[in-house]
Amino acid sequence: MHILVIEDHEGVQDMVKMGLEEQGFRVSVAKNGITGWEMLQENQYDLAILDVILPGMSGLEICKEVRSQGNLLPIIMVSALDEVEDRIAGLEVGADDYLIKPFNFKELMARVKALDRRKNADYNVLVRRVEDLEVNFDNMTAKRNGKRIDLTKKEFRLLEFFMMNEGKVLSKMEIAEKVWGVDFNTGTNFVEVYVNYLRNKLDKGFGRKLIHTKFGIGYIFNPKQNAN
Repeated sequence: MHILVIEDHEGVQDMVKMGLEEQGFRVSVAKNGITGWEMLQENQYDLAILDVILPGMSGLEICKEVRSQGNLLPIIMVSALDEVEDRIAGLEVGADDYLIKPFNFKELMARVKALDRRKNADYNVLVRRVEDLEVNFDNMTAKRNGKRIDLTKKEFRLLEFFMMNEGKVLSKMEIAEKVWGVDFNTGTNFVEVYVNYLRNKLDKGFGRKLIHTKFGIGYIFNPKQNAN
């Protein structure tokens, strides 16, 4: 597994590189955003670890450019910015995970392994069908009644989580933790916003609704009995 680390802080850079290499990974390092972006353009990596604040080009900009090219490279962002809004910003541009500095290397290693497992074995089947919905987990596409549904990466992750928990009531806190990797703040409504985005694409114009609200609790996907 070849990992690219884009980090301008030498202490963090050395710690991450040494730790990953001790675990048997091949590691390349870039000390600024522009060099990191050029390396991503010229080489193939299995995972990238990006600092958010970088000289020349930020981690957010790099991640956004990677995703704009349709590249599904697993990306972990690291940053001292620890507000919920900062983590959401990183995840919304396409990062798969967000780790707050200072962090323990064991936690980073756990995130790396989790993304590697996710990449290689999220589902035993590449295509799954629920009612008239067909989802391809290989190319991240969805169709309902034969009609293609265009989803953002985060909307797809949300749909994936719903499908993994079909028929189960999911709280907003659980969705925030599992899909966004953040603690749910009752003062924010990003879970409701994204569920509505997905619901408008998935259910609007179709007879059978798949996403249902459990008022005061959360949501349920394709319940066995009709829900509100």
